Amino acid sequence: MKTIFLGLFLLFATVQYSAAQTPNGTSPAPTKEEQQIIELSKTKWLWMADKNVDSLNVLFDTKSVFVHMGGSWGKAQEINVIKSGGIHYKKADVHSVSVNIIGNTAILLNNITLLAVVGGNEVTNPFIVTEVYIKEKGHWKMGSLSFTKINKEH
Repeated sequence: MKTIFLGLFLLFATVQYSAAQTPNGTSPAPTKEEQQIIELSKTKWLWMADKNVDSLNVLFDTKSVFVHMGGSWGKAQEINVIKSGGIHYKKADVHSVSVNIIGNTAILLNNITLLAVVGGNEVTNPFIVTEVYIKEKGHWKMGSLSFTKINKEH
């Protein structure tokens, strides 16, 4: 039974990998809409580093959620944490990014090294960050930002 599941998993993984590659073995270029999400994410990291809460307040949906190593909360608390310097996102070095768009929802994955000040202490951590954006009335709003700490940088 385990062999069957392992075989199916490997078959599925191979099909998924080959479907995501161009004939020369590279990943396909992002679509215009995917590139728009990638640029929005880059801009968001800059706004977070600059503590630009006015722009972030527009970007974050009123029902947005944020998941950190120390807990999870909504938009108001995230804005307050950034504004007060409770977490200062000093610099996000983005190593890789991918975007999947499903209908009016975009899911972006960033592999980053984050330099931040948390509780007055400067820390550097490798994360996979999941960002979920929802397109409403022609504009993208952030619905979720979630940090998953990884053991080593990739």
